[in-house]
Amino acid sequence: MRPLDPRLLRTAAAARTFVVAAAALSVLATVCVVVQAFAIGHAVAPVALDGVDLAAVATPLAALVGAVVLRAALTWFRERLGAQAAVDVVAQLRTRLLEHTSRLPHRWRTRHGAEVTTLATRGLDDLVPYVTGYLPQLLLTAILTPLTLLVVLRLDLVSGLVVAATLPLIPVFMWLVGVTTQRWSEQRLEALAAQGSQLLDLLAGLTTLRALGREVGPGVRVRRLGEAYRTTTMQTLRVAFLSSAVLELLASLSVALVAVEIGMRLVYDRIDLATGLTVLILAPEIYQPLRQVGAQFHASTNGLTAVQRVFAVLDEPLPADGERAVPAWDRLVVSGLAVAADDRGYLAPADLDAVIEPGRVTALAGASGAGKTTTAMALLRLQPPDAGTLVLEHDGERTDLADVASAAWWAQAAWVPQRVVTSGGTVRSHALGGASGPDAEARLVQAAEATGLAHVVADLPLGWATPLAAEAGGLSSGLSVGQTHRLELTRALVRGARLVVADEPTAHLAPGDEQEVVAALRAVADAGAAVVVVAHRPGTLAAADVVVQVRSSAPAEVAA
Repeated sequence: MRPLDPRLLRTAAAARTFVVAAAALSVLATVCVVVQAFAIGHAVAPVALDGVDLAAVATPLAALVGAVVLRAALTWFRERLGAQAAVDVVAQLRTRLLEHTSRLPHRWRTRHGAEVTTLATRGLDDLVPYVTGYLPQLLLTAILTPLTLLVVLRLDLVSGLVVAATLPLIPVFMWLVGVTTQRWSEQRLEALAAQGSQLLDLLAGLTTLRALGREVGPGVRVRRLGEAYRTTTMQTLRVAFLSSAVLELLASLSVALVAVEIGMRLVYDRIDLATGLTVLILAPEIYQPLRQVGAQFHASTNGLTAVQRVFAVLDEPLPADGERAVPAWDRLVVSGLAVAADDRGYLAPADLDAVIEPGRVTALAGASGAGKTTTAMALLRLQPPDAGTLVLEHDGERTDLADVASAAWWAQAAWVPQRVVTSGGTVRSHALGGASGPDAEARLVQAAEATGLAHVVADLPLGWATPLAAEAGGLSSGLSVGQTHRLELTRALVRGARLVVADEPTAHLAPGDEQEVVAALRAVADAGAAVVVVAHRPGTLAAADVVVQVRSSAPAEVAA
């Protein structure tokens, strides 16, 4: 685990800015420390030896006051910069993490989604102590400690050699304790990730578990994970407290050695009082940054471990992207499509052939786990196939979908998940999707009539001004699941999407609601879009123009 990972500076601009500012503040703090030590030595020595009054030492006293005030101001300013930098660094890393994850294949996100969720929330929050405490102390140690040691060597060679001989003991013990602390921090983050994954899975399936009367059973597993997290956290804290005590003991003994040898030489008049006092004041300042960086290191190991996990995700290679524009395609031909089902040893889907055409509703049917959603992700360029091709036919030509720029393809495609995600706003603003002007309003009215959303809006007390939830679904706004699907299909029509992919939009709906959603899908197809729907229910399958059976391969076939 590196004290300062260069990748952090490259990834987060706020970290680079803070490092430069903290280094400059550390240089100024070093000057204040040296001036403070000289001022004390040259103010106390004349008074103690010659009995002069305070007026005779007014200059060193004024320098002492100025150095103390300036040092306090520098410390306050550094802490304020650190607090803001911590917020910015965490935000920038979180943004990079989520942006990179969103561009990774669908199968990778399905497998690691819960881990990334935990990492982006609780994991990166642990980085704050690193930025606010450890990083400034690390820079202060790199600047103040060697400079003040040089000053001591220049003033008193014997004391400087004592400090130089004992100083390396602190980083050696820091490294020994750090190795153990890192191991506990990694275990703590793993326990936190496992607990987060279990909780997310539990919440996602809570309705089903409650329907089966099994909602209490997973609580035992969650309780065990919580106990594992508590145990590893306490072990990390135990090591941190013990290591801090060891570092304090080493630093105290080292300063005591300097004090003893200076006292002995003062007795035998081998060193003057002003120099002895100056060196004695500087000696603790040499060790202090190392002691603090050791204490802050143990408080920030959890954040450093989280950063390593973030960089591991950022190192995941992104799928290759094309550069061509989207042609005016007439058909999307799927030939031999196959995607490996992670490490489970089979393909889902396997050897899939299909033809997607505008103006038709194509249903993807098959057993659970056969790869229907993965097929939908491949059509949306969110999951690269391991075998097979997706080809756009247009004007007698053929263009491989892999050669088309993803951003351009997404601009003319629409995705309708099982649970529609809204981000606040109103029914009108969500249906418009950022479009504006008289043409957009006219398209909205036409699309809402086609999908049946107009009748839904007419029954709402606030009509088009009905506020939507800022999270998943619109249930808190008075919209049912089926109505949110019609809202999303209306949005696709307003955008003029050529490809609309819906993932089981009629699942868990009453027969009447199912027919309304099916009618909305038909309206979207009649408007000229190619509609692909993942479906299980017979009513939805019967309403489709084409039903494509999606199958997975047996493990034996893959092995062969």
